[in-house]
Amino acid sequence: MSLAGIQAAAVTRPAPAPLRLLPLPQGRLPGWCDRFLQPVDAGDIFATRLWHDTTLAHALPRGATPLLGLCAEETALLPLLRGASGALQSLTTPYSLAWRPLQARGVGASAWQTAGASFGAALRFRAPLRLEALAEDAPGLEEWLAGIASAGLAVQRYRHFGNWHEALVPGAGWAGYLAARPPALRSTVRRKLDRAGRDFRFEMQTRPGPALDRAIAGYLAVHAGSWKPAEPAPGFDPALMRAAAAQGALRLGLLRDAAGQAVAAQYWLVSGGRAWLLKLAHLQAQRAASPGTALTAMMIRHLIEEEAVQQLDFGRGDDGYKGLWVAARRQRIGLVLAHAGHPLGLLALLRRRLAGWMGR
Repeated sequence: MSLAGIQAAAVTRPAPAPLRLLPLPQGRLPGWCDRFLQPVDAGDIFATRLWHDTTLAHALPRGATPLLGLCAEETALLPLLRGASGALQSLTTPYSLAWRPLQARGVGASAWQTAGASFGAALRFRAPLRLEALAEDAPGLEEWLAGIASAGLAVQRYRHFGNWHEALVPGAGWAGYLAARPPALRSTVRRKLDRAGRDFRFEMQTRPGPALDRAIAGYLAVHAGSWKPAEPAPGFDPALMRAAAAQGALRLGLLRDAAGQAVAAQYWLVSGGRAWLLKLAHLQAQRAASPGTALTAMMIRHLIEEEAVQQLDFGRGDDGYKGLWVAARRQRIGLVLAHAGHPLGLLALLRRRLAGWMGR
């Protein structure tokens, strides 16, 4: 059904149950949220307790208050933040790769529109709300947005960030994957792997324990000696690695020199045949040896040959190197939900209309 058809059908429906906004004083999701969450091995790592609890405990923006929006007779759950200004937004941070409304297990697809209407009704006469890191093709998204629009809100979309990824050819293995890379990268990988085999030692950590603690210390030392800026939430990456290791989802790789110093480090999360690259770095002092390139190749080779992953995902952003390792790009979007009954909502609508008049 088209968006217009969904909106027309909604006119005859009864008013949805009101949205409930619930605080999170403990800094983690309560147990009753589990019916909305995915298991760690289900292939949707950003809809798991692992991801949300680590974000709540270690990555909240300064002055933000976490909330849960419980929609339409508890059919959908929205992890949210109330910012220092009082405006609502999605529970997203600079570490977020994906966000979406979470539907209760066993609830049919038709409930998305009702949940959207419940959410939209609660936003009437409020300041605009911003939702980020949504997949354009997320199941139920159009129905949910139609429900929001039926409550009188304008839904404004914008481009948030690019996400580079690739579905691997079944049975192609590492050789097939490498053969599909650009010629320059193939040549570089072969040369750097040969050198890394002579000069460096590859290490991978996946489980909790002292070895993981040493590897995390190595990762942090590499990050500090790299080109990357300081982290906005320094505790997030170590906490996520430890939590993911406890549930079997972590793949932390390092290259160490002959003295045992880590010269490159990166970590991935794996779930349901998918692998996401969260962070990578190498020492600037070792740049000539390209340890980062060698480590990325080693990690991908391991993921393909030892774990038979079916999809690689290079996370957030359009860094130039990503298109060399994976071939497809998709757009993550943001949404501004605005109601003309609030001065800031009216201003957002006027700006949108002016942009339309000016052809932007």
